Amino acid sequence: MILLMTQAPLVLVDGSSYLYRAFHALPPLTTSKGLPTGAVKGVLNMLKSLRRQYPESPLAVVFDAKGGTFRDALYTDYKANRPSMPDDLRVQVDLLHACVKGMGYPFLCVEGVEADDVIGTLARSSAAADRPVVISTGDKDMAQLVDGHITLVNTMTGSVLDVAGVKEKFGVGPEHIIDYLALMGDKVDNIPGVPGVGEKTAVGLLVGVGGGIKELYDN
Repeated sequence: MILLMTQAPLVLVDGSSYLYRAFHALPPLTTSKGLPTGAVKGVLNMLKSLRRQYPESPLAVVFDAKGGTFRDALYTDYKANRPSMPDDLRVQVDLLHACVKGMGYPFLCVEGVEADDVIGTLARSSAAADRPVVISTGDKDMAQLVDGHITLVNTMTGSVLDVAGVKEKFGVGPEHIIDYLALMGDKVDNIPGVPGVGEKTAVGLLVGVGGGIKELYDN
């Protein structure tokens, strides 16, 4: 799907998210010397697809940096349940970085923060300047960024989420995604939520008060 916009949007690609997704979704491939390359091929194909969809857009690819982030200092169990990166994926990271740079795309990797933080900062600043933004990701946390200027595109599934799409998918608008996730918690990131609160209960609570967690406490 090609989004119709009067100005070519800034396209921000969540490279780390797609690297993991491509690794787990696609069959393993190797070079003649046995070097795994399946995830790299998957991400590069997605970048080519995005370029075809947005031929006039500036496009940047953002990756997580090595080491911890400020979230680890705030909550020591953050992502503590995740297994270490598989060796067959680890050896593809530097190769993918080199390929992205070789294709001429801006490559962003900032120590101390996650790719999400970099993408969110760039998206918000661009939207504030009235520039449309397309974030290419499969990360549900990014739904909180969606507004009249910012849209999410999942290149692997072909789905597009604008404000109405976020509300249809999650049951709440982008402005309450943070509240929604806080109530439920996030098993992927090892963040506990409110005991006994799942998706339906979280939506029911937020819709019932017509607001967020602050309104829940006030009522």
